[in-house]
Amino acid sequence: MKIKEKTNKKHKGGKENHLKIFAIGDLHGDSRQASKLAERAAKEKVDLVIMSGDITFGESSLDNLVGPFAKHKIEVLIIPGNHETLATANFLEKAYHPYVKNIHGIGLKKKNVGIFASGGCNIGMFQLSEKEIYDNLKKGFEEIKNVKKKIMVTHVHPENTLMAKLTHFFPGSEGVEKAIKKFQPDIAICSHVHEAEGIEEKVGKTKVINVGKKGKIIEI
Repeated sequence: MKIKEKTNKKHKGGKENHLKIFAIGDLHGDSRQASKLAERAAKEKVDLVIMSGDITFGESSLDNLVGPFAKHKIEVLIIPGNHETLATANFLEKAYHPYVKNIHGIGLKKKNVGIFASGGCNIGMFQLSEKEIYDNLKKGFEEIKNVKKKIMVTHVHPENTLMAKLTHFFPGSEGVEKAIKKFQPDIAICSHVHEAEGIEEKVGKTKVINVGKKGKIIEI
């Protein structure tokens, strides 16, 4: 699915360039929650839904997790977490075309915002090395580096953060931290640590948001 940037020269910074995102992570196969969130997304009239991985629970079921959003004709960007593979994310993209796009390792523009992402994690079913995570983010960043506003999306959180301190089981990512410091996105979206749901903190100039299962409305 090709996403076209909309511009209006007469109204720079107006509604035409305003992006309202509903960011969600760690559904873990909860189709009931997915339906509730899809209803909220429709009611809030969001431009875009971003799902930051762990959509499934160990790939036990793919039913009615992204489908409720597609039913409302809402555009959804997804990445795999540590509970599903890249192949599963690609399957969901094909199954719900044209409403769902897997953005692992790519960058794209939506209105005046550049979005780049890496799925996977340093543990789990879709395990990547820290270098692979960083290289995926670098590859995506190169595709949107000239866009003024930027959002980085990962499943795993950066290391050396409050989020990382809230768990002894899930290590933060050196590759994610390195990418934030190098590329300085305006916002970095992650999930993974359930105890950190809703936490917002700064890494340099970047606001890092753990969006969690309840979801978070982000306007940029």
